[in-house]
Amino acid sequence: MIAGAGGRMFMARHSSAMANARRKRKRPDARQERRVTPRRGDDYTLLQHDRQLQGTERICQTFFQTRNINELIEKVLQTALDVVGAEAGSVLLADDETERLVFRHVIGAKAEQVHGKSIPWNKGIAGDVYKSGKAAIISDVKQDPRHYPDVDFMADYKTKDMITLPLKQWDGDPLGVLNVLNKRGGVLNEDDLAPLTIIATFAALAIQQARHFEEAKLAEMARLVADIGHDLRNLHYPVVAGTELLQSELEEVFGRLPHVDAARNAASQELCDEVIETIQTTSRRIQDRIKQIGDCVKGLTCEPTFAPCSPADVVEAVFKTLHLVAKERRISLRADGLAGLPRIMADEQRLFNAFYNLVSNALPEVPRGGNITVRGRPEPGDWILLSVADTGRGMPPEVQKSLFTTRTITRKPGGIGLGTKIVKDVVDAHKGTISVEGQKGIGTTFFIRLPLDPTRLDKRS
Repeated sequence: MIAGAGGRMFMARHSSAMANARRKRKRPDARQERRVTPRRGDDYTLLQHDRQLQGTERICQTFFQTRNINELIEKVLQTALDVVGAEAGSVLLADDETERLVFRHVIGAKAEQVHGKSIPWNKGIAGDVYKSGKAAIISDVKQDPRHYPDVDFMADYKTKDMITLPLKQWDGDPLGVLNVLNKRGGVLNEDDLAPLTIIATFAALAIQQARHFEEAKLAEMARLVADIGHDLRNLHYPVVAGTELLQSELEEVFGRLPHVDAARNAASQELCDEVIETIQTTSRRIQDRIKQIGDCVKGLTCEPTFAPCSPADVVEAVFKTLHLVAKERRISLRADGLAGLPRIMADEQRLFNAFYNLVSNALPEVPRGGNITVRGRPEPGDWILLSVADTGRGMPPEVQKSLFTTRTITRKPGGIGLGTKIVKDVVDAHKGTISVEGQKGIGTTFFIRLPLDPTRLDKRS
């Protein structure tokens, strides 16, 4: 009985304690709340630190593994979006000459429509951050008067929330800005700023380092080109002198030939004169081309000399220089619509080099019986459109995408892709645009759009 009563009393007390415990779990008192909240806060802080460490680790890997500035910027932007869980973003770098911020890499929506475009560096949220050097957190861009809607229009994208940070080292001026847009499942806020600040700071350091590396490489190339130019001048002197002596000698020889086959003698003399003229003209142009290459690797430091110029005459000079090579390969060089083009303000020597590169690069790609055609037509708004089309084997997509970038791919044995960079620099110097289209087995066409007078164009247009 006693045991039974005790057992019942124990069970009653045990049941009561269990019930109280359940009630406490359902309705925690204030002391329990105070114990739980700090722990949750600690967990959140640890999560934030983990995000910062992740971003720092990835950007450090990028810093040490990547030297190419385009690849570096691409990885920086992707890291920033991954760390904060954002949909889209962009990296803009400042161009001191035009006073604009240029979109160097874009992720999201129709990024290809924005890449390479630019905005004034004193407009929009990006311009304000670049000028002030202070980050901006915008939870609703529609409510911010600084928002520059033209960018959304270009990208066909709707920006809702964003964080924009200056790309600068701790004590330096900004190189540009980093934009992060539209957080997935939330709104970008102060908690996202810390990891992005670390990424932006390391990114600025890495971009500056990559620029120094490229400048050092270009300086070495410029020094090498200067040495080559000096050697070529010495080597070409006997060529030029020799052709002059050869021309005098041939004139005397042909003058003494019997007139039995006068027509054949005249044809032979005409051919010899043509070859000698080509050698002399090409020898003179080689020096100009070496200087052009030197300017190219130094970033086109010499200003172009603009004067009235006939595009038809430039193309004719290119064809005249290359027609013997084309004739030997049985390739036709054609001009279409050039005679009707107006004269333009241009640097004739640079323009010659650009078209010479395009035509000479096309010759090895065109099979016997094919042709290379340079066409031209006026464009609205005082512009002209020139195209260089060949019936060659076409250009693979990966080569087309790399043209006119620092990642140029060349298919020529031993080639370095410098020819297309020269063309791009010439077009840029004339404030024009260049693009390329190609289809395998059909051919490749380059399109060059030039203003009639680049000196009258607004630098920022």
